[in-house]
Amino acid sequence: MENLYVYMLAALAFLAIADLVVGVSNDAVNFLNSAIGSKAVSFKTIMIVASVGVAVGALTSSGMMEVARKGIFNPGEFMFNEIMIIFMAVMLTDILLLDFFNTLGLPTSTTVSIVFELLGASVAVALIKIYSNDAESITDLTNYINNSKAIEIILGILLSVVVAFTIGAIIQYISRLLLSFKFDEKPVIYSSIFSGFAITSIMYFIIIKGLKNATFIPASVNEFLNTNPYTFIGISFLVCTVLSFLAIRLFNAKIYTLIIIVGTFALAVAFAGNDLVNFIGVPIAAYNSYEAWVASGVQPSNYVMTALGEPVQTEPLLLLIAGLVMVLTLWFSSKAKAVVKTSVDLSRQDEVKERFEPNFLSRNIVRLSIGLNESVMRLLPESYKNWTNNQFIQPTTFLKKQDRPAFDLVRAAVNLMVASVLISIATSMKLPLSTTYVTFMVAMGTSLADRAWGSESAVYRVAGVLNVIGGWFFTAISAFVAASLMAYILFIGGGYALIGLFVLAIFLLVKNYLTHRKKTKEQREEDHLERAESRSTQGVIHESASNIANVVKRGNRIYTSAINGLATQNLSSLKKNRKQITKLSDEIDDLKDNIFYFIRNLEEPSVSASDFYINILGYLQDMTQSLEYISRASHKHINNNHKKLKFSQIKELKDLDEKIESLFKSTQSAFESRSFEMIGSVLAEKPVVFNLVKEKIQRQVERTRSEESSPKNTTLYFSLLLETKDLLTATMNLLEEYYSAHDSSVEPATANNSPEESE
Repeated sequence: MENLYVYMLAALAFLAIADLVVGVSNDAVNFLNSAIGSKAVSFKTIMIVASVGVAVGALTSSGMMEVARKGIFNPGEFMFNEIMIIFMAVMLTDILLLDFFNTLGLPTSTTVSIVFELLGASVAVALIKIYSNDAESITDLTNYINNSKAIEIILGILLSVVVAFTIGAIIQYISRLLLSFKFDEKPVIYSSIFSGFAITSIMYFIIIKGLKNATFIPASVNEFLNTNPYTFIGISFLVCTVLSFLAIRLFNAKIYTLIIIVGTFALAVAFAGNDLVNFIGVPIAAYNSYEAWVASGVQPSNYVMTALGEPVQTEPLLLLIAGLVMVLTLWFSSKAKAVVKTSVDLSRQDEVKERFEPNFLSRNIVRLSIGLNESVMRLLPESYKNWTNNQFIQPTTFLKKQDRPAFDLVRAAVNLMVASVLISIATSMKLPLSTTYVTFMVAMGTSLADRAWGSESAVYRVAGVLNVIGGWFFTAISAFVAASLMAYILFIGGGYALIGLFVLAIFLLVKNYLTHRKKTKEQREEDHLERAESRSTQGVIHESASNIANVVKRGNRIYTSAINGLATQNLSSLKKNRKQITKLSDEIDDLKDNIFYFIRNLEEPSVSASDFYINILGYLQDMTQSLEYISRASHKHINNNHKKLKFSQIKELKDLDEKIESLFKSTQSAFESRSFEMIGSVLAEKPVVFNLVKEKIQRQVERTRSEESSPKNTTLYFSLLLETKDLLTATMNLLEEYYSAHDSSVEPATANNSPEESE
């Protein structure tokens, strides 16, 4: 029997390490999104600062999460074997649930997940005990479960959503009014006072939230902070303001960048110092339970777990190992980057390809907000409205899309400052709080106040926020139900259930990892179109050449796949082909959506570049529409089990495909090598290829009059030929546009050239 619990401990140790990996992947958004989104410093510097913060936080952690030992259930009501089942069910559920959200790239709350898993597993075991005891009823469940704690956590989380969003929006609005987007041009005293507030709040946050349980902090210091918080805050503010003023005046310091670095470090310390126990608290509690049981010499089913009610300090070596795992995960987890990207994109100041689709709730929230805003604006004087609008004018930038920050340094600093203050206040009041909830909702509130959610994007951003919030509540429900089920299976199945569930967990983790890695690899290798950033016609010609080569290559592949799918009646191939053309069509739509920003970036003498760019996008869209119809018609024909095309029809289509393939490959080569003079030789083939299509159409007319007996085949074949003709027309128009517009004697002007160097 003892061996079973040894195996359980080994499994829990493995799950603890795996849970650390998926937990850091999820919670990295807490302390990375502001620094990464603002591009205040290099990504490498951000990671170094965050890594040091995580390491410090891990080593200074209190190490033992009381909620894992006695916060949710009353340990004196459970026996050792029952406690081990609860802990095992919690860890199995936690790792699978967090990994699921990380794979989707959505942040969720590790605090919520661990609390509701403990609640679900302990309720399941308690109900089993009550059911097997005739002297107890369902009302006795309150003896086993700490109901008040669970309710407190739920209310705390609900309240934090509203408070974090509202306070973040208010502080950001005030900060923007005072500093505007041209904060570098403001008097030094403005930046100094802002820095004083920000660094004071962040430093207080580090001490209260991150280091309050560290053994090296003297008791007298802790007592002073607890009894004189306002004195500490006042002195810190004055000192930080003066030091900031001197740093800017004497050393020309980038004070906003410094705030972001300090804030990133602070949140990393707090995350590791406090949330670390969300991942290792349960395994350590299980290990302590095992030690107490072994020392007792009592049967596992008879040993009451009152020992869990006593506080136990964690071994520093375990904290060091946990910190090392967290740091390594931070550097190498691609899922962490995906979770951070979701948060940054929802906060982005400029346009971005929206990930979330609007829904009924998001549309009505936006509609209501617009109406409320209009009502408020009617009450405000015109002078105030004009002044505020000037404060929100963004400076013009010619940086390429990938080089632009998602938001500026002021918003990043406010994100870190407000999150620090709110978490510090909640901690000092001993209120349960999720750092993920707070940091995410603060970021959403500041982005709203900063007018990042305009009429063009608000409905998508609100939908994204609702999706993430819904995901958090889905976490709570899923955690409770899944942990309950896990506990029941373990209680009934014993060792066999343990082996089965452990193997299942490993299988799902490996499967998700391989799927995510494959998807990431495909996204890196996958063909995709780039937005034009140039500011002259010749610049657009050279810059968009790779897009044309890309579309032609993919179009050639899609056309050939459609013909081959028809010839072999391969439904799966045709279905995959439809997905490819849909993706290509969406990318071209995205390029067309960027026309507004492209035209705004043009120089006055080079407005002709806009005509050229709009024309080529139109031709690209015509090409994809023809390919989309060909792909859809081919798939529909085979999917409906219609009669196969005749051999003569297939042969003619293959002949046509070979000619188009040769034409497209020559076109692709010309654009890839930027040899635009080669386009002339491709255009010379125009009469030949059009005559070939005309000839195929004439042959089908003759077959229809004499031998064709299938209306469906005739309709499909004529449709394919006519759409092929349209495809070739769009392609030739595109080539003629390039051939007539290209001028090899003019050096292309790009977004990185100065205006004097442009055409």
